[in-house]
Amino acid sequence: MKTAIQIALVAIAIVLGYLIYNSVQRPIDFEKAKKERYDATVQRLKDIRKAQLAYKDVNGKFTGSWDTLINFVKHDSLPLVRKIGMLTDSMIEAGWNEETAIKKGAIIRDTIRINVLDTLFGRTYPIEQIKYVPVQDTIAEFHLGATIITTGSGIQVPVFEAKAHNNTILKNLDHQLVINLNDQRRANEKYPGLKVGSLTEANNNAGNWE
Repeated sequence: MKTAIQIALVAIAIVLGYLIYNSVQRPIDFEKAKKERYDATVQRLKDIRKAQLAYKDVNGKFTGSWDTLINFVKHDSLPLVRKIGMLTDSMIEAGWNEETAIKKGAIIRDTIRINVLDTLFGRTYPIEQIKYVPVQDTIAEFHLGATIITTGSGIQVPVFEAKAHNNTILKNLDHQLVINLNDQRRANEKYPGLKVGSLTEANNNAGNWE
């Protein structure tokens, strides 16, 4: 029979083994889950950027309203210029360029309107979901904003920003590891989460993962 000391030693060994395994496995599990959520969130932010750029092409500015952006993608259209005909060898030999061919009717340019949703994402894309952070079992919207800033050279530039904090993206994951990640991001003067665009600088609508 095992003595009480032997039993205690076995118990201690089990506990120590668990603690060592857990200290190694916790960050591995966390990084795996974090990557999956970050990948999904980045893709959603790219879709938001795509929709915002199309909105700006039509309206000359970005929007800070989800209702406005979603309604635009669902119901508005984009201009598409079709070119019918092309320069032939004989036209080129005659000294024609494309502009000449258009003037003479040999090439026709025709502008048509195409649905934004079909063009950008495809008809089956769930555009109503674009405003939500893609985290299972939670309903949280990206923070969306738009404004016009003046650059150092005095040029006014329309900008937008969409972002989600790590506390939302990594909800229900290891709490301490999320805190550590946020502290690390702040120490490096970086936003503790994922975002695209900026309301304070003209950054060419870049994402902070790029």
